[in-house]
Amino acid sequence: MNARNTTNFPSMISELKLAKNAAIEAGKIIENYFQADYEIKEKGNHNPVTTADHAADSYLKDILSKARPEYGWLSEETIDSHERINKERIWVVDPLDGTKEFIEGIPNFVVSIALVENCEPIVGVLYNPVTKEIFTAAKSKGAFLNGEPIQCSNSNNVSEMVMLTSRSETRRGLWEPYTQIFGEFRAVGSVAYKLGLTAAGEADIFASLRPKNEWDICAGNCIINEVGGKLIDLMGRRVSFNQESTLIEPGLIAGEIGAVDKTLKILTKKK
Repeated sequence: MNARNTTNFPSMISELKLAKNAAIEAGKIIENYFQADYEIKEKGNHNPVTTADHAADSYLKDILSKARPEYGWLSEETIDSHERINKERIWVVDPLDGTKEFIEGIPNFVVSIALVENCEPIVGVLYNPVTKEIFTAAKSKGAFLNGEPIQCSNSNNVSEMVMLTSRSETRRGLWEPYTQIFGEFRAVGSVAYKLGLTAAGEADIFASLRPKNEWDICAGNCIINEVGGKLIDLMGRRVSFNQESTLIEPGLIAGEIGAVDKTLKILTKKK
């Protein structure tokens, strides 16, 4: 990809404001459907999509693409175009991360919007329209929850760590081999929401043993970075975004750097 002179791009604060406002408005659309009547379809492999997903996605694509027509676009609910690969900046969006929880009436879901520049997330916004939590971050500008600065936990004593895990992974027993190693497991819906909560110090670590897509983690990755943490895959690699294949394998860990490194050693040793 050919890098361009970025001096003509809008300021980071301007980009963050645009993403934040768009997330809140998309959240209003989703909230109107929450615990109401809507259509549910299966995309395959127990992956549902609802009217709310599509309505929020249509709104976000319209508002963000009109505001920044030169940027690329990648969303879970939009047919992918590899034209995005040649864009220096690209929106990476999940209009409703946590669709299963949304359907079940559990408020573990968020609107997730990230802006990526040269494969790195530089803006991240997560908005929970039920709890009204809004996690925001921009590169080198810090991270915030409802306007207040946040910081990830600095506790990396493994036997005391609180880990956020997937509800589905927990139901399938994937974390049972580790119950005597870590302090506590909390099953929470939405990958993106778990990343926001971890960044805010509500847990010490987030981990998943299953592959994820770029839109699941991009905004959360930006927020984790800005609280002094890191997100890596289970091979120990940081994630590079706007790739031809959006799938990130084999799993993920995020949190304070020392806690992430210790968790990686445990999870890879058990394999």
